[in-house]
Amino acid sequence: MSAPLLQVEGLCAGYNGAAVLTDVSLHVDAGETVAVVGGNGAGKTTLIRTIAGMVTATAGRVHFDGDDLTNLSSDRVCERGIAQSPEGRQLFQSLTVEDNLRLGAVLKRARAKVDDALEQAFTLFPRLKERRSQLAGTLSGGEQQMVAIGRALMAQPKFIMLDEPSLGLAPVMVDLMFDSIAALNKRGMSILLIEQNVSESLTLASRGYVLENGAVVLEGPGAELLENDEVRRAYLGL
Repeated sequence: MSAPLLQVEGLCAGYNGAAVLTDVSLHVDAGETVAVVGGNGAGKTTLIRTIAGMVTATAGRVHFDGDDLTNLSSDRVCERGIAQSPEGRQLFQSLTVEDNLRLGAVLKRARAKVDDALEQAFTLFPRLKERRSQLAGTLSGGEQQMVAIGRALMAQPKFIMLDEPSLGLAPVMVDLMFDSIAALNKRGMSILLIEQNVSESLTLASRGYVLENGAVVLEGPGAELLENDEVRRAYLGL
């Protein structure tokens, strides 16, 4: 059996001496979509930021594609092939859709193929092609989320981390967003999906982890977690 593409082992991290993550271990295989679900304050965003090199790990290791990335700077993590679409989108509101997308192609290898990457983003999100000259700040929330994911893809990563892509979206846009994530995975992209929308994310993901108070409390195939009584009671209201 080949090694996982991403392997997180015993990860601990926090802010200003306060622990947020405690002994978190998970893995993502090549070509797999894995969901990390949990409520507000569970540590989901801290997990993704620690993997990305934006928060310092106080213990544990992060291995990616055979390399130890623990506490590398975020630009070096990106160079190794990991991109992220952050919570809140963080777009440049006064720039056009196309300009925001092109800003994702900061790596040398990405700049060399920026036009190809742009067309791939437009294929995944046709609505963005129609709005390529529109200012990002005038888009709907769902369209802005498309730009955020498209911008991450412009780096031509091997692996993408999506932080709360459905947050604040209308139900029709939530469905469209998860359909787009499924299409991205079918292209071969490996995905770590951080979500509060437990039902949609575990339906989409091959495997999932439930994070509570900074620790993994449950893990398994997405379909099995959806049938777990504890998950159904705590997150689905059943």
